[in-house]
Amino acid sequence: MSKDIDVSPIIAEKAPIILEEIKRANRILLHCHPSPDPDSVGSALAMKFALEGMGKKVTVIKGDSEIPLAFKHFPGADSIVNKNFFEIDLSDFDLFISLDSASQQMISRKGDIHFPLQIRSINIDHHVSNTLYGDITLVDHSSPALAFVLYQLFLVWNIEINHDIAINMFMGMYTDTGGFKYEGVDYRFLKCATELVKVAPDFKKALFILENSNSKDAIYFNAVALDCIGTYLNDNVVISAIPNKRLVEKGIDPVVASGSGIENQLKSVIGWNISALMIEIEPNKIKISFRTRDSERFDVSKLAASIGGGGHKAAAGAILNTSLEEAEKLVLSKIKELFNL
Repeated sequence: MSKDIDVSPIIAEKAPIILEEIKRANRILLHCHPSPDPDSVGSALAMKFALEGMGKKVTVIKGDSEIPLAFKHFPGADSIVNKNFFEIDLSDFDLFISLDSASQQMISRKGDIHFPLQIRSINIDHHVSNTLYGDITLVDHSSPALAFVLYQLFLVWNIEINHDIAINMFMGMYTDTGGFKYEGVDYRFLKCATELVKVAPDFKKALFILENSNSKDAIYFNAVALDCIGTYLNDNVVISAIPNKRLVEKGIDPVVASGSGIENQLKSVIGWNISALMIEIEPNKIKISFRTRDSERFDVSKLAASIGGGGHKAAAGAILNTSLEEAEKLVLSKIKELFNL
């Protein structure tokens, strides 16, 4: 691993403190967040391999959602335990490390998680909206992917980056930045990516599988999503609002629907500055994903936070327990309020 990548000050400060906590632990619990993305899954698996290299016993749980088929080829994915946070006995562990989760709800939405836990906890994240829960907290807002935070931690800890760690971190970094296109990608980030692909030159195969593991449901969903779009606020905003009954009619799995990425396609249209994908994944439960063409003017992390969600300036999301119609009204009112549209 290259030693000439500058470690961010917050990581340099917290890395020794976190390492000491890890050294005191023997059995460590990791998790994937609800509706996991490659940064969540890849970072959890990379951390698992790093901790096991220190001689620790490590368990990664899937969390609330199933691991998408497109991620099943990530090294170590077959070891992820099919349980959520509330199906785990915390007395079996002495340390919980929460990754890529801005709040307790991103650990699990199956119930209320109260900190401090009965075991020690570490919160490692990169989202501006992080609520700073946990006994030890490391949140690096400057990092566009959690995997990049882990890379810097591993650098300070002198962890050897093997092939499996490298693939998992690269997948997180590549996808969380839209293929190195989002804000925060700089020479340090790209230098890190270069170091990872030196170790894992087969990264292209891993990306091909990730991007070419669509199901028929995913294609059918895209058709439904495009059929449900509307534009608002002088065409600055485009929303695809999909009722649950449309999913049921087509037999589309809501898990497949949530990972479609159609919101990125919508914001690619010139003039559609904010896109929102609203999926009624079950009656009166709306999963919302925001994207923007101009994150400086339209910081969608603030939009998501205003309705109880979170994320990044260019990509964020939330879940609302309300009707689709009410969710749409709320989002539009918040956009008017926040961005003067």
